[in-house]
Amino acid sequence: MIKRKQDTVLKVAEPAQLMDFLIAKMGGMAKSSVKQLLGQRRVKVGNAVQTRHDFPLHPGDVVTVSSGRGNSQLTHPKLRIVYEDDDLIVVNKQPGLLTVAATPGSSETTAFSILRAYVKKQNARAGIYVVHRLDRETSGLLVFARSEELQHYMREYWRDLVTDRTYIALAEGVLEPREGKITTWLTEDKRNAVVYSSPVDDGGDIAITNYKVLKTSKRDVGANNSQLSTVNYQLVELHLETGRTNQIRVHLASKGCPVVGDRKYGHGNESSPIDRLCLHAKVLEFIHPVTEKKVRFESPVPKEFNKLVS
Repeated sequence: MIKRKQDTVLKVAEPAQLMDFLIAKMGGMAKSSVKQLLGQRRVKVGNAVQTRHDFPLHPGDVVTVSSGRGNSQLTHPKLRIVYEDDDLIVVNKQPGLLTVAATPGSSETTAFSILRAYVKKQNARAGIYVVHRLDRETSGLLVFARSEELQHYMREYWRDLVTDRTYIALAEGVLEPREGKITTWLTEDKRNAVVYSSPVDDGGDIAITNYKVLKTSKRDVGANNSQLSTVNYQLVELHLETGRTNQIRVHLASKGCPVVGDRKYGHGNESSPIDRLCLHAKVLEFIHPVTEKKVRFESPVPKEFNKLVS
């Protein structure tokens, strides 16, 4: 990476926390000033922007401090950057936000449009490229490439690069057995935007989901006749072997345990105590296509999921 002339480049000789290292190396800079540098995203460790004051440094690390105004900071209620380097941006998306516009030319705000505006504030010629997607109502981790070349590479070798994709779902019903593998063939009806599942090979795409029930609870909910009914809720961990459209939602529905709040494949939203689709991309782990090192990111399970099974 070519550094700008005004950058300060510091080499780490012994283990230290980032805050202590910067205070020692930046002429006795005050803690408040160091925190400001971190908050302005003006500090990199290697090629990655780092904002944690307690980030552990190791001998051989290179810390770069920009003495300019720093990168523009992304502030959006539905999208947060969790990792950024010269090649990739990993974000945590909130429900209700599309990854990319459903139709070309749409003016709807998406994760892609937010990030595109963000990178162009840094460099008018910069671009951002979609690697994979999450449904509009699914929250959690997404990775974007900073070049078209990287986008094509990651899409082509996605299954080889990704070492862990873990989702958490709040499901309605009782999954039996509590741990297992769901294998079906999925066919997408693009006209109606619905995916159909078959337990036998009917010419669709094979889809494989491994699941494990983590917690179970029973809740009394209001019914249409004003009488209380009991609903089983289960917090389910899911690992994808394939990444088909709506895969988790269709697979859980095929077991009679749809994702809570799933109007498309579930029982409707009448009895749901949470006004959202309860599906969250918790873990994304993959081989970085440039450094060839394994990187792992985790997003906390939404609190409302845990409340129903506590």
